[in-house]
Amino acid sequence: MDVSPRRLGTEPVRRDAGRVDARPRHLAGLLPRLGPNWFAAVMSTGIVANAAVLLPGESSVLDGFAVVLWTLAALLLAVLLGATLAQGYYQPHHTRRHRENPTMMPFYGTLPMAMLVVGSGALIVAQGLLGPTAALAVSATLWTVGTALGVCCALIVPYAMRTRHGLTMADAGCTWVLPVVPPLVSAATGASLVAHLHHGPARTALLLACYLLFALSLAATMTVIPTVWRRMVVHSSLPPAQAIPTLWNVLGPFGQSITALFLLGDVARGTLGARWGDALQTVALAYGIPALVVALGWMGVAAVVTVRTMRDHLPFTLAWWSFVFPLGTVVVGTSLLAAHTDAVAVRWLAFALAVLLVGLWAVVASRSMLRTRHVVLTR
Repeated sequence: MDVSPRRLGTEPVRRDAGRVDARPRHLAGLLPRLGPNWFAAVMSTGIVANAAVLLPGESSVLDGFAVVLWTLAALLLAVLLGATLAQGYYQPHHTRRHRENPTMMPFYGTLPMAMLVVGSGALIVAQGLLGPTAALAVSATLWTVGTALGVCCALIVPYAMRTRHGLTMADAGCTWVLPVVPPLVSAATGASLVAHLHHGPARTALLLACYLLFALSLAATMTVIPTVWRRMVVHSSLPPAQAIPTLWNVLGPFGQSITALFLLGDVARGTLGARWGDALQTVALAYGIPALVVALGWMGVAAVVTVRTMRDHLPFTLAWWSFVFPLGTVVVGTSLLAAHTDAVAVRWLAFALAVLLVGLWAVVASRSMLRTRHVVLTR
């Protein structure tokens, strides 16, 4: 019978056991499963909060609902950032594995977008909770860091996918918009920061930088979307069942571009003058209406494919968050279009899409909580 100290559990712990053995035990089962795609939950929760505030009309119930969701998104962002740093320290091989996985690499775009959405919400949702000064500081910090990471992601990830993994545009899927769309989110969320700057060169420079981010990101995303369209419609090539929700990612660039143009046009009037402001708002309106029509058309196609797949089998994965954030951007864009046109039909469309958005968020959030609980209990 083995009665060694190791067997009895009385052997002293080696002080040089290494940092992997020193990590908290509950992290051992969670950190390997943590990937950049988890940040999709943050950006999706944050966009629901922002959309609730920007809906036409005023409602204290919606405002309170938005504050609760923004707080949840902010806490989740802090937890995931800490867990990501812990993974990089305790288990760097898992972080390296994500970087070397061509399927996971596009999801690095969700990290900067999560920071940008939460930062934007600090000003438009949680200013009463945080106070004006703290809200502006949080928003400016997250926007600066998120924009820097987003630009790096838009440049590095596509290059790495092409050089390291040998992928071409013929291999493009709906997740390929994720690494190139963050600068578009920066353009939309940066408008609120422009409004808080005093009139002068800094305000003008930030406004022009947002328009530049808008143009570069939209051009990049428009190289991916036609390829996906040809593959899906012309060649009848659909993603596997577990990736079907990513079809909804295509809505994101349309919704964010509509949002960016309207918000930037609003602050352009007070920055560049009435003449330029009116011209840029006209551009936003001329772009927003057809872009919304295209987005709704794509949403119809994606919905049909999703329902058809659900009849067979649509397994739950974190890709289900693709139902939420892209639709949230469309809700925000529709709300801004309704505010600038005062069209009753567009107003009711915004409310209808918002109801669908909240329903989808509730379903995906509850399923994600059950999935996380299962991971914790079976670690």
